Amino acid sequence: THVTQFIIFGFPSLQNYHILLSCVLLCIYLFTLSGNGIIFFLVIFDRHLHTPMYFFVSNLSFIDMTYTSVTIPKMLAKFLMNLDTISFTACFTQMYIFLSLAATECYLLAIMAFDRYIAICSPLHYQTIMTRQLYIILAMVAWCGGFAAPLAVTILALKLPYCGRNKIYHYYCDNPPLLQLACANTSFNVAVGSFSGAVVILVSFAVIVISYIKIIIAILRISSKGGRKKTFSTCASHFTVVSIFFLPIMFMYIRPTASYSSDVDSLVSMLYSVLTPMMNPIIYSMRNKDIKLAFQKKIGFICTRSRLIAEKNVCD
Repeated sequence: THVTQFIIFGFPSLQNYHILLSCVLLCIYLFTLSGNGIIFFLVIFDRHLHTPMYFFVSNLSFIDMTYTSVTIPKMLAKFLMNLDTISFTACFTQMYIFLSLAATECYLLAIMAFDRYIAICSPLHYQTIMTRQLYIILAMVAWCGGFAAPLAVTILALKLPYCGRNKIYHYYCDNPPLLQLACANTSFNVAVGSFSGAVVILVSFAVIVISYIKIIIAILRISSKGGRKKTFSTCASHFTVVSIFFLPIMFMYIRPTASYSSDVDSLVSMLYSVLTPMMNPIIYSMRNKDIKLAFQKKIGFICTRSRLIAEKNVCD
């Protein structure tokens, strides 16, 4: 019998804690949307933030909002309304969009590390190197490359026969758990998936590591102890979040077999699909004085306008 729909099982060992899980996921989701949404719109509407760094940060915020919206709402629907089924087409669409956004984020984080390398190591030439045309092209390359990367993996997975089992022991449709349900040999799919993942993940991570090594070397040359400590603290926090994103993704998508523990896969996936999008606005933006100033200005403007409207209504 050809499978026409799948059942999202979620977290296999935590089925008795669905209320607690739904509350935690909902809070994380709302925080991720609000934090990244604020940053995204601040960068758009505040002309002081129209710089290459904040342009890339706004792209990252948009990816994180979309990234979590692809997976968490379906999981909340399962926990809160018992809607645990997903159609065959919707499942593979979810998988393709999720993998595309993950690949795009890999490329974008690499570009952001390269941007920071130029800003710190060649500050006098930064404006001439990172022109508007260049950073827009780099962002387009990240988006196009990200959505092209999982095409082969998705098409090969679609061609497999699914003729019996339809329960996905994961909290969204992903390539490894789907391959475990196929009624055929999936070794070629695993090989192609691992190769595609290696190209995207390892190349991006290599660019980030090389950039941060050069940044650290440049930091050690800073004569001011306070400036050296501040710059190193910022770069260390950035690299920590990048590592939390990349290391679990390496485990999930660069491996010799699709068969691993469902609990382990679900936990590892949480690190890069839920935790990192929540942490990105805190690490990259909310600690930044320019973002704080822009936010305070917007809040002040909104409060002043609301007060004037209230006073006008009272007078009328």
